[in-house]
Amino acid sequence: MSKKSKKSSKSRSTAKRQPRAEGLATSADASGELHQPGGTAAGKMRTKDYEEQMRLLHVELVALQEWVKSAGAKVVIVFEGRDTAGKGGVIKRITERVSPRVFRVVALTAPTEREKSQMYIQRYLPHFPAAGEVVIFDRSWYNRAGVEPIMGFCSQEDTDHFLEMTPQVEKAMVDSGIILLKYWLEVSAEEQTRRLEGRIHDGRKTWKLSPMDLKSYSHWYDYARARDAMIEATDTGWAPWFVASTDDKKRGRLNIISHLLSQIPYEKQPPQDVTLPKRQSAQGYEAPNYPFNFIPTPF
Repeated sequence: MSKKSKKSSKSRSTAKRQPRAEGLATSADASGELHQPGGTAAGKMRTKDYEEQMRLLHVELVALQEWVKSAGAKVVIVFEGRDTAGKGGVIKRITERVSPRVFRVVALTAPTEREKSQMYIQRYLPHFPAAGEVVIFDRSWYNRAGVEPIMGFCSQEDTDHFLEMTPQVEKAMVDSGIILLKYWLEVSAEEQTRRLEGRIHDGRKTWKLSPMDLKSYSHWYDYARARDAMIEATDTGWAPWFVASTDDKKRGRLNIISHLLSQIPYEKQPPQDVTLPKRQSAQGYEAPNYPFNFIPTPF
């Protein structure tokens, strides 16, 4: 190996260790679950406290949005995790107070026959951000490391090739100026069961329960092995994986959003001096004598 190659390899190795040095490491046990060293906060969070903290984070997300537009930044956020881990919930809280023209959510359906014939990453490329955009992937190209091999949609050779190539693809993304954040949402077996049963019995959530969810439920350890292999192969210094415990949805959402904000070097823009203009005079306007069809008011 040349001196240059040794230096490059050493640099990548050092960069890869940095996220773990920041206390982001987790450990797995025989249950197939990841556990954060030192445990997590105990006690149920009051809804009032949760909403107050979320309000403050929403203010910061708006500040982030304005910086992204001003700086022409490009941000990609990937959310992965087992079924019911809370990906949709945290994405909803991130996006509910910001502009959909800046924050775009991408949740692709199963690939078409044409897309299956393309280079694997090709169907995701058109969704990457332009300047001034944040793109959130609710599941991503990492389907090839999890659901696809486990459910038999691709071969193990396909997955192995994906895991080998992905770090360099993500390196190219980062080198092009994209800020790439990858989150794995970890839920326990007991909590996953509770949430799936809730979907079965709650009419508001039955749409979330797909045949794939039920089939995936029986493959707990297959998913644990796939998760471990995925993170080990693609947890790099330029695109590390961040693991978030989401058994407690409220704390999980707050922790994820606050961490996300800490990873982007945004600056608050100067506040605008806004004054409402004077409203025009009626200038002879009179309400028409027309039987407008108002909706019923049962509430």
